[in-house]
Amino acid sequence: MDAVEILLLFDHYGDLLTQRQRLCLDLKYNQDMSLAEIAEELGVSRQGVHENILRAEAHLQKMEAKTGTVRRFLQSREAKQSILSAAETLKNHSDPAVRKAADVILAAACSIEE
Repeated sequence: MDAVEILLLFDHYGDLLTQRQRLCLDLKYNQDMSLAEIAEELGVSRQGVHENILRAEAHLQKMEAKTGTVRRFLQSREAKQSILSAAETLKNHSDPAVRKAADVILAAACSIEE
């Protein structure tokens, strides 16, 4: 699992982790600290940090497997981009009705929250 995937899972499910797990993941992925630096910061062993991160990542993966929230989020974002791209193309159409419809589509797509 790569860092981007972990960060997406963390953004969606981070509140379900323990405070220590959240802190370890934040320091590793958001602050780009090494295990040794995190261990020193928290006053624990490097192995303890490593195990905490592994448990947190496993929990995030388990939550995604159960709910699929991140998968649906990514699919929605990709679909929105496709809609926006197609509507932008329609904005250049010679028919004013098509251009007006493109504006409506663009407005609706832009109102979709991610």
